[in-house]
Amino acid sequence: MTDLSQWKGCARPAPQLLEGRTVTLHAFDADKHGEELWSALGGNQGANTLIRYFPDAPYRDASHFAEGYAARQKDWHTMVICDAQWGIPRGMATYMRMRPEYGSVEVGAVAHGHAMARSPMATETHYLLAKHIFDDLGYRRYEWKLNNANQPSHRAALRLGFTFEGTFRQDMVTHGENRDTAWYSMLDSEWPSRKAAIEVWLNPANFDDVGNQRTTLEDLRAAQI
Repeated sequence: MTDLSQWKGCARPAPQLLEGRTVTLHAFDADKHGEELWSALGGNQGANTLIRYFPDAPYRDASHFAEGYAARQKDWHTMVICDAQWGIPRGMATYMRMRPEYGSVEVGAVAHGHAMARSPMATETHYLLAKHIFDDLGYRRYEWKLNNANQPSHRAALRLGFTFEGTFRQDMVTHGENRDTAWYSMLDSEWPSRKAAIEVWLNPANFDDVGNQRTTLEDLRAAQI
């Protein structure tokens, strides 16, 4: 978006349901989702390892986790990722740092449970989240920020087509340690090409009989260029 002479801002993200072929995304409800989501992330034995970079981690148990994210909803909008077939929670992602007056929002507090990690469910989740921001709400900027030590998050941002913008050194102190924060973004002008590549990647024809991808998302984007 280049002509901003009539810019009036955007609506604040507050989706109740985003539907895809493999996943449905629901607004977080502590009573409805808390225990099942905690279990999907690994429960008392593994969840805190998976979400170790979350700002409020570690959590004592499912109730502590649910209460914490219920309190966060005044500033954030957490979405619970459920598999489309059974409606069972498999992971989570959150719209945060929402600045609708500027058309900018961040996606963070992302956690993919074992049942959806590195699968079409994970990719379709981020497709639905970005599509809602850009196509439904008309945002200009979509952010992805992370602890610079979180290598899987770096790889995910680059794979999805976010652009690395730099690192804020000694940005925070979290869990008694220094946090350097890496910034990535995707702009409204970039979204159409990212969207087209993800849609081709998600097409069932891109997978063989045992579910292996035929063409990577990175190669699909490169082919566009």
